Amino acid sequence: MNSTDLTPGMAIKMDGKLFLITETEHRTPGNLRAFVQIKIRDLKSGSLIEKRLRSGEDVEQVDLDRRTMEYLYDQGGKSIFMDLESYDQVELSKEVVGDLALYVLPNNQIIVLWCDGKAISVELPLTVTLEITDTPPGIKGATATNQLKEATCETGLKTRVPPFITIGEKVIISTADGSYRSRA
Repeated sequence: MNSTDLTPGMAIKMDGKLFLITETEHRTPGNLRAFVQIKIRDLKSGSLIEKRLRSGEDVEQVDLDRRTMEYLYDQGGKSIFMDLESYDQVELSKEVVGDLALYVLPNNQIIVLWCDGKAISVELPLTVTLEITDTPPGIKGATATNQLKEATCETGLKTRVPPFITIGEKVIISTADGSYRSRA
């Protein structure tokens, strides 16, 4: 596959390792040759890497099987998922699921990426709706627009929210960086 055809969500094989593309950007600087800047996540170690590919460079694409599964619960450092078609239960390690437990409540559907019959990663939605369980009360008369306070969500995720958010409110959180987006 040509490097200019790469898109986020694709899996590629480079240097004998499997990577998942998280971001791509095609750049053409002034008097230099065009290149493709990609951010990839190593599916074994979970580390993020930035790589620069020449425009038109060949890259080996790997086909992934995307299965919608139901996240059931965590048990002893593993997350239990159920296949919605066969109802088989699968245990996935923390290396595979990452920060899933901070963003997703049990009994929600998640897309699990499979390669050669082995689960390699989970695909989180772009945003999730969570309830605030703990936050200090807002300060009266605080009208600064960029003022934020600490808050804890029902999954244990700690984030910063505006002063008008109270305990029990549902908020929309970005899964990319764990930041507050808006009220639900």
